[in-house]
Amino acid sequence: MGANEVFYNQNQSSAGDFSGKVPVEHLDYVYIEKCKNIKYLEKILKVLRSGQEGVYPHLIKFCESHLEKLDPRSRALWKENPVATASSLSKDEWSHIVDNLKNWQEENKKTETLLKQQPLFDTLVKENLSPIRGSNCSVPLSQTSVPKETRNSLKPSLPRDYRQWDKFDVEKECERIDGNVVKNAPPAITNNRHSKMRTTVDASLMSQQEKLLLANHEKNKGNEAFRTNDYEEAVAYYSRSLSIISTVAAYNNRAQAEIHLKHWHNAMRDCQRVLELESGNVKALLRRANVYNNIGEFQLASDDLRMVLREEPQNAAAMKLLSGTEKRVEGCQPEQHSKGKKILIQEVEEEDHNSHTRPVEPSQPVGGEESSAAPERGDMGNAQKKPHGRGDGGPHSEFNNSHHGHWRSRGGSSDKYKVTQESKENVANGTSKRGSTASFKADQSSGGKGTTFGGNAGETVNLDAPCGALPPPLSRLKNEGNLLFKNGQFADALEKYSQAIQGYTDSGIDSPEDLSILYSNRAACYLKDGNSQDCIQDCTRALELQPFSLKPLLRRAMAYESLERYRKAYVDYKTVLQIDISVQAAHDSVNRITRLLIEQDGTEWRGKLPDIPLVPLSAQQHRREEPPSVEVLQARAEKAARDAERKAEVRFTALKQEGNDFVKKGQYHDAQGKYTECLKLKPEECAIYTNRALCYLKLERFTEAKQDCDAALKLEPTNKKAYYRRALANKGLKDYLACSSDLQEVLQQDPNVQEAEKELEEVTVLLRQSLANASPAKPRKTVPITEVEGDEDMTAIPNSENSCRGEDITSTLDPTDAYGFGQALNAARCSGNAAICAELLASTTPEMLPIFLSTQLDGHTISFIMEALDSHLLEKNPSLVYQHLNYLHTADRFSVALMLLEKDERRHMTQLFEHLSAVESSEFTKNDIQNLANKYI
Repeated sequence: MGANEVFYNQNQSSAGDFSGKVPVEHLDYVYIEKCKNIKYLEKILKVLRSGQEGVYPHLIKFCESHLEKLDPRSRALWKENPVATASSLSKDEWSHIVDNLKNWQEENKKTETLLKQQPLFDTLVKENLSPIRGSNCSVPLSQTSVPKETRNSLKPSLPRDYRQWDKFDVEKECERIDGNVVKNAPPAITNNRHSKMRTTVDASLMSQQEKLLLANHEKNKGNEAFRTNDYEEAVAYYSRSLSIISTVAAYNNRAQAEIHLKHWHNAMRDCQRVLELESGNVKALLRRANVYNNIGEFQLASDDLRMVLREEPQNAAAMKLLSGTEKRVEGCQPEQHSKGKKILIQEVEEEDHNSHTRPVEPSQPVGGEESSAAPERGDMGNAQKKPHGRGDGGPHSEFNNSHHGHWRSRGGSSDKYKVTQESKENVANGTSKRGSTASFKADQSSGGKGTTFGGNAGETVNLDAPCGALPPPLSRLKNEGNLLFKNGQFADALEKYSQAIQGYTDSGIDSPEDLSILYSNRAACYLKDGNSQDCIQDCTRALELQPFSLKPLLRRAMAYESLERYRKAYVDYKTVLQIDISVQAAHDSVNRITRLLIEQDGTEWRGKLPDIPLVPLSAQQHRREEPPSVEVLQARAEKAARDAERKAEVRFTALKQEGNDFVKKGQYHDAQGKYTECLKLKPEECAIYTNRALCYLKLERFTEAKQDCDAALKLEPTNKKAYYRRALANKGLKDYLACSSDLQEVLQQDPNVQEAEKELEEVTVLLRQSLANASPAKPRKTVPITEVEGDEDMTAIPNSENSCRGEDITSTLDPTDAYGFGQALNAARCSGNAAICAELLASTTPEMLPIFLSTQLDGHTISFIMEALDSHLLEKNPSLVYQHLNYLHTADRFSVALMLLEKDERRHMTQLFEHLSAVESSEFTKNDIQNLANKYI
């Protein structure tokens, strides 16, 4: 029984249980041929096709043929048929298919012609119409509200062609249909069985490019639904996009939609996923802070907002949200309750409604009742405030939350605030019938003149402080209006400003600047109260008095935008930017309105705009932005560098992983490409060079593999993998000497590397063969012998028989060149006279020894020199022995000759170094001897 049969019988029991992993040993021709278990063979075939253990086309075919013999109907043998094309069918079959398609097309044209000739309206009336898309109700046709005589009078209309459908306005058509419905129409039937949209898409059979296109398409549909405030549909489309490909943008958008739906936990989950994919994403941090605010985690929200401001210090939304969050954090902290508080009234400059002072908190009992906490302070069109976009509820959203909670119509009149004769008298007397709590208490306490209130903050505000050229009664009214506005009492503040404007007219003073400020302040009250029409009127009056004033322009632009008069709003915002280019709210509004105008008017939207006035230089402020400071530029550069480094790190990791996966699959060419891209991102990564060298070795591109190993060793001189793979590259290049040197370096670092030992043995054999083939034995030359007469001097001829016997070699003991040294050394070695060799070495300077031995160094020569040094020269001059050994290893071919030494010769070398280390000398130490011995042994 063969070894493979024994192995097969031992594994048949385990093969019956084919639920586990297939061992690598079973991926063998012999095992597959003897295996009769069909299920297990199918599993082996699946593993082979997957490429987990490598790609073996012939083994796959062998397994398929063997499985087909056992079970021709096996599912594992099924293969998908390619899509039929003209080239895969016969001419007759293809012509038959084309004829059928033409017939079908002609029949469709005939059917369409017949449909155009039939009355469309009567056909629709007879059928049961489905409800309008996007609505939850439908009207039964049996209870239609259109009179019978009206229906009969309708003429049938032909269906629209495609060009007309492109111009079809759905909104106008819906309004026309709604206008024809009679008031006494029956109630609509609610469709409670509205089908829900699927939130997943099966894209398993699509390519990566198709998945990307489909995911972007679903995300864009979600964006459209978001812009129409249909947040549930937007969430569904974003979920469909994420089921295809997970992207940061889709998660961010879905989180925003979930926030509008008040699904806090879902929004939190999406924000967390974004931050897992891209740490430090500003949008995700901002939205997570919004969620934390709504669930009461104010401290966590504050932390996220500070992270956003570190990345974007000028983020207006983050600054606004952070200020509100910090107030809530302070409000959550326990406070010591006191019996009463003093009212703090702060001084307000001419139009400084947006100063960052603390709002008044009246706590004194008024009218026998304890006053509540002060309402939230309003904002009179601050230039730094970013208006809401359409997706956030439009510009009206901030007006709905005013202190009084009521909404005024767009065409509302200001008659309510006309000043009566009694008010005029109060103005003249410096008093007011209807004042704020603060002003009323001031009148009680000090008679209404020069009233100054102190508060816990240690700040004071004088209600009678002068305001420009206004007389004291009007200045007081203006200051009271400012105080009421800060307190959130916009209606009361509006009445104060109206009284001040009426008093200005009656007093007959001439101060257009002060009157412009009063109109602008009252416009801010209208804007907060939702009365955009009156806000526009007051802003226009203020601008007539003081052209190109910044705040009236900005407030009028916001009012125009709230009324959806986008062209005029655009003109005012652009005028604001001419005056002061640093107003961020105007920049944001211009960008937002530009998109709306493009959607509304198309590409010709600029031609439909009113003329934008040219602001004179005298009215311009901060025309040019100041160049950023060195610190800002440095911070921007550092942020850009961090972002680039983070992106490069992510890209590098992905490419490296892809390359590793290709190596596991045996696709070395693709892996080499991925590693090359990695090196473009990080050219100093040593591991990538060694990985690409492995790919080059597998592709038998030995020169490139050696270059990569050299680059890796420059970066990391002790890299074991680089030495080993360079050795394999040198072996492929047939440079066996360099290969042997690299393998010895590997074994010196780690003697347990068995692969290096095997390669070294193989390379040593190859090296000896190459040396033998490179230097064949030279043929002997015929030396003519001539007879000599007389008693001439019979000096020994070098390399002659007499020289080998050592009869006369004294003439060459002081050589001057490599030839003479070689002849003397060969003569001493042939005669085995180590003493003569020692005398020869004593007469040779150590520096010249590597030069003299460069052409004739071999293992036997090294062994003979070691013997002469140990037995004769060491006792006489150990310092000279050390110097000879220190220079001998630098000779050419020394490492090759050292490998050719026999075991006994190596033992003699070891004895020499032991004897030398036992010698006491001032010129060398035992540590020097040990370092030198490492180069020989």
